[in-house]
Amino acid sequence: MKVSVCLATYNGEKFISEQITSILQQIDQNDEIIVSDDGSADKTLEIIRNINDSRIKMVINKGKKGYTPNFQNALRASVGDIIFLSDQDDVWMPGKYNAVLESLKENDLVVTNSMVTDELLNVTNHSFFSLYNSGTGILKNIICCTYYGSCMAFNRKVLNHSMPFPKNEEVAIDLWMGLVAEVTGKVKFIEQPYLLYRRSENTVTQLGSLLNRSDRPFIMKLYKRWILLTSILKFAFLHKVGLKK
Repeated sequence: MKVSVCLATYNGEKFISEQITSILQQIDQNDEIIVSDDGSADKTLEIIRNINDSRIKMVINKGKKGYTPNFQNALRASVGDIIFLSDQDDVWMPGKYNAVLESLKENDLVVTNSMVTDELLNVTNHSFFSLYNSGTGILKNIICCTYYGSCMAFNRKVLNHSMPFPKNEEVAIDLWMGLVAEVTGKVKFIEQPYLLYRRSENTVTQLGSLLNRSDRPFIMKLYKRWILLTSILKFAFLHKVGLKK
């Protein structure tokens, strides 16, 4: 069994070495880290090359730029039976790799808890799950997403079901795969934290209360959730009638 860790980078020189090192310390020698870079203008690529580990495979995102297309680029380049998603500024805690692989023996997608930290990795909240009542549920997660890619891993069946990814930019890739996994298989949320979830000035995702994690107009937030709902309902129908396998 081969494991792929898909990591998207963009101007991540500040923390990328610490993150990749924490991953390399846990994965096996036949595993891979697929780093997709979105055109970094800092020393991100130089730092990664200097780590000099054959398990790291770098690809450049030559398509549409942005967080989601960059992750899609990494996923398309992966060959593993099991796939982890990883952000560039977090840190894997000891035991993450083994705990996730063990859980994936009985589940198709797992989400691990994380500890929220500041830039210096001082813990500000010991359970991300407690902030949002994380767990399964299609409608629940459409209203308030608790599928965070940095905490997710899944088997290739989930990735195959999820592709091609929805073209509408309102559909986040990690949430989409979480919902697809709920429709097609088994999902487990692991209460034990296995990630230091660093909150820095450059962090893309935002913390906040329900429907208030961004400053988008409320009508646009409702539109996003409508797109998500109709997309997953269409997928579920096609899957049930055998047109989506």
